[in-house]
Amino acid sequence: MPAFDLVLRGGTCVLPWGEEATDVGVRAGRIAAIGDLRTADAAESIDCTGLHILPGLIDAHVHLRDPGDPAVETLETGTRAALLGGLTAVFDMPNTAPSITDRERLDWKRGYLDGRAWVDVGLYVGASKKNIPELAALELQPNVCAVKVFAGSSTGDLLVEDDASLEAVMRSGRRRICYHSEDEYRLQERKPLFHSGMPHRNHMVWRDVDCALIGTQRLMTLARRTGRPAHILHVSTAEELELLRDYRDVSTVEVLLNHLTQTDEAYDRLGGYAVMNPPIRDERHLRAAWAAIADGTIDVVGSDHAPHSRAAKERPWPDGAAGLTGVQTIVPLMLDHVSAGRLSLSRLVDLMCAGPARVYGATGKGRLAAGYDADFTLVDMKRERTIEEGWIVSPCGWTPFAGHRCTGWPVMAILRGAVAMREDEVIGSPRGTGVRFAEARG
Repeated sequence: MPAFDLVLRGGTCVLPWGEEATDVGVRAGRIAAIGDLRTADAAESIDCTGLHILPGLIDAHVHLRDPGDPAVETLETGTRAALLGGLTAVFDMPNTAPSITDRERLDWKRGYLDGRAWVDVGLYVGASKKNIPELAALELQPNVCAVKVFAGSSTGDLLVEDDASLEAVMRSGRRRICYHSEDEYRLQERKPLFHSGMPHRNHMVWRDVDCALIGTQRLMTLARRTGRPAHILHVSTAEELELLRDYRDVSTVEVLLNHLTQTDEAYDRLGGYAVMNPPIRDERHLRAAWAAIADGTIDVVGSDHAPHSRAAKERPWPDGAAGLTGVQTIVPLMLDHVSAGRLSLSRLVDLMCAGPARVYGATGKGRLAAGYDADFTLVDMKRERTIEEGWIVSPCGWTPFAGHRCTGWPVMAILRGAVAMREDEVIGSPRGTGVRFAEARG
């Protein structure tokens, strides 16, 4: 009987302690050995010469829109896009139609993964003013990554904007809460200043720095008062990053690939296809985000994949939909940033593997180490390729990064020891399952 089910041979592994040319042995879906396995017997062997072997990359911030509009996205198409883009796990947001806010809908969503998910999936539960007493129990259900609070800019009944309700949410449960942090009061106060047909760059004027900063200041005050840990999603301003350095006792930080890659020139070039919440901002904030990557302020990088139809994106501002596709392109673009010298591969792994696992408490994910799930993203750092819309498999069919040439590309993804994607081809059938979390049951 072979010693291993699979051995990855001759690649450069990005290990927690650094890069190392070594082999990885897999048994029963988990990493069984890391070291010189040239003479080891294996049922399957993959030559990884010239490739870097990363832990399976995680996008902890996606909107798969299911249930919702299958003409825009589904769980099957969104996870297929994730896999083609080199990811092995995604965490799916709750603002679907209907929203995932109670036990019945959560149980349905968990069962819905079977036979549809191409990668492993963590599930957010949405907070509303109506379900606050149930949140402490909901956050402990199997495969729940976190409670998500929309303190500004929400859909349906998911808006929780006032301090009393926010504090009540924080006192219902104990796990880290994830926040969309924009101040709803400032948003509504300034809304009459803008009218239909104005230039798209007014999006960052309406949802300005103060809108983001005031929201985050309020949340940090409440988090420290209650002792409830917070994760501030898609931080977009230099001012918030400076503030959050003083709240590391209660807060972790996410930035988006878009806020590391795009500036306000995108409004003139892309129109509605540059509109997202919080908005893309000017060069000063992009530089601050990269400085925060360098000094460790940022824990996680995500895509905030939020597809809409072309028709919804092409309406005049501010009548169009806010949100950009990203789950299929985040890995190539982050590898391109590595190639450009903006961060190391080890830091990329920290931001998209170890960081999400640490912040959300995912078990068996996030690092190359014995006993962990045998999830791998194999990348060719010399591969040059242009992002093309014909490659995008989300039904909406567009990306704001069309035409961007990347140096570095994911060429294979392995999910629990089985090759799931190789050179633009998904292999087999959907075998994703719910991600396990330390504080959740099951």
